[in-house]
Amino acid sequence: MLKALCIVLPLACLAPASAIAQDLSLPAIFSDHMVMQRSSTVPFWGKAAAGERVQLSGGWWAGTLEAVADGDGVWRVDCATPVQGGPYTISVNSGGEQIRYSDVVLGEVWLCGGQSNMEWTLGPGVGPGIQAWQEEAAAADLPMIRGFDVEHALGMEPQDDCSGQWQLCDPQTVRRFSAVGFLFGRELHRELGVPIGLIGCNWGGTLAEAWTSEETLLAHGGFEAPLRELQQRRGAPDQDSLSARQATWWTRLSKRDPGSARDGWMQASFNDQGWAMARVPGAWSGDLGAFDGVVWYRREVEIPVAWKGRELVLELGPIDDNDTTWFNGRRVGASHADGLWNQPRSYRVPASAVTGGSAVLAVRAVDTGGGGGFTGNAEQMRIHPQGEPGSSLPLAGDWRHQRGAAMSELGAFPTGSWFHANYPTALHNGMLRPVIPYAIRGAIWYQGESNRTRPRQYQTLFPAMIENWRALWGRGDFPFYFVQIAPFNYGGDRGQAAALREAQTMTLAVANTGMVVTMDIGNPGNIHPANKQDVGFRLAQWALAKSYGRELVYSGPLLRGHRREAGAIRLEFDHAAGGLTTRDGEAPSHFQIAGADRLWHAAQARIEHRADEGWTVVVASPAVSEPVAVRYAWGAADQPNLRNAAGLPAPSFRTDDWEAYPGQAPASGH
Repeated sequence: MLKALCIVLPLACLAPASAIAQDLSLPAIFSDHMVMQRSSTVPFWGKAAAGERVQLSGGWWAGTLEAVADGDGVWRVDCATPVQGGPYTISVNSGGEQIRYSDVVLGEVWLCGGQSNMEWTLGPGVGPGIQAWQEEAAAADLPMIRGFDVEHALGMEPQDDCSGQWQLCDPQTVRRFSAVGFLFGRELHRELGVPIGLIGCNWGGTLAEAWTSEETLLAHGGFEAPLRELQQRRGAPDQDSLSARQATWWTRLSKRDPGSARDGWMQASFNDQGWAMARVPGAWSGDLGAFDGVVWYRREVEIPVAWKGRELVLELGPIDDNDTTWFNGRRVGASHADGLWNQPRSYRVPASAVTGGSAVLAVRAVDTGGGGGFTGNAEQMRIHPQGEPGSSLPLAGDWRHQRGAAMSELGAFPTGSWFHANYPTALHNGMLRPVIPYAIRGAIWYQGESNRTRPRQYQTLFPAMIENWRALWGRGDFPFYFVQIAPFNYGGDRGQAAALREAQTMTLAVANTGMVVTMDIGNPGNIHPANKQDVGFRLAQWALAKSYGRELVYSGPLLRGHRREAGAIRLEFDHAAGGLTTRDGEAPSHFQIAGADRLWHAAQARIEHRADEGWTVVVASPAVSEPVAVRYAWGAADQPNLRNAAGLPAPSFRTDDWEAYPGQAPASGH
């Protein structure tokens, strides 16, 4: 057994000074089934009564670890971990209180961050499910892969806790795992043979600055105005808070909607025989196609007598935009915030409400604008006892429905017009900071689409965000592997997508980073390509090679240099020692070449190999007798074919540094 290294730190920075704890607590990132980083030093931290002694026992260490809560009630213990171990039951005691964590294992822990391509779930959930998700899920009985998903949350200042819990990977739970995260973790688990912990910290459609700290953004520049507003609003009473305005709106709905009275359409005794039938799930259509407002849904479900007195889980898939849900007239859940239109609903039915036999489900769906309805898949709609998803009853099918109040009667739904998920620092404060400094090996990241129109800023913002995270974690230059944005037919793109990819490639200059290229596996018609298997595999190749010392090819060809020859330009590459080729056996595609006039022409390219200089690509065009620059795959939706012998593709690139905006004609009209 490895002797524990115990360090007691006050860590006042983890919570506001006013948050003086009275009771023992640890953040949600500590829960049953958690994976803690092996061969490292891991922190435990939390709150207790000021001055109270906190004792930890039962883990891999000998004896008891101790800390004393400081004047703000904050405590921390750092403890060295062995190369393997578990499962453990860890007890935390203070002031007569005890918290116990069971089934704790040591393994490799990775943070999975970014926007929707990272958030996209393996099965129907956030998105319709990736390609072949049913087969992937059926084979995912892998309890030593475990996930913690940080629930969406905003923060005007750094928060010290979040919502979430560690889950074991099995054919049911894996459907809600980040697809990229799971596929990355599965490859590590196969190769390393150790437990894998995946911390999902992602939100679709979000900007890099939302995941970056206030101090870093101020030092970076370009965000002064929104940060100034944040400071002003944070320091003054908010008489017009979003939560208060939304609460007022929901009160108005309850008064004006005919079904929302206390004895209204949610009650099991209500007679709905005159209502029309609707197929659920399904988007509103027909006479509801252009309707914005409230639509009620009801159906009966026969609850097995054996479930009597047991807590149930009611899952309904995503509902566009909001809902309130009742079980036999008892409200069991609601999603009333802005931006929840694509979030699957999962509500707990308390054991006291479950009597067995016929039960009535009632859902008040509210569409605040645009499309409405149950927008998920049939498999997302089910009810089952807590912890037994395999025993579920399906809920998809015919439901009775009735229109309620229209939005014209209710007024516009209040939204966070000034503070929202893409506000600078909002997600850094609300979602990232609560899991710092939980020990991780590194991070994987899939984001950039939302920053596409500001590629020049991203050249410095993205590296600044990486260094910001590393500084806050205090674990040195931990590995940070990211995915380059895939080909997609962005409307009105003038080269911004390629320039954003260029900014991502430039980030490889940051120590201990790696980039997965997706030029060959994108979908020009879908910003969320269904092939997440290759993405996860390629991320794992970077980690296995660079973080775990495996001898394998992990990168596609990267432009190293170029030189002009008679009527042509020769390109040299790193990561091409095993050879250059194309995925379709044709000549390299999607090359352009220009002369001093900066007019771009389609070019021909050929792969050459010379003993003295290795593998190169020669680019030329009969339209350009004296070429000076080359661009490769510079269109937003280009799907080129150049790759190395290991099958890994080259990213888009250019040899010029012309000041004209990439893809935009020079001011001269050329």
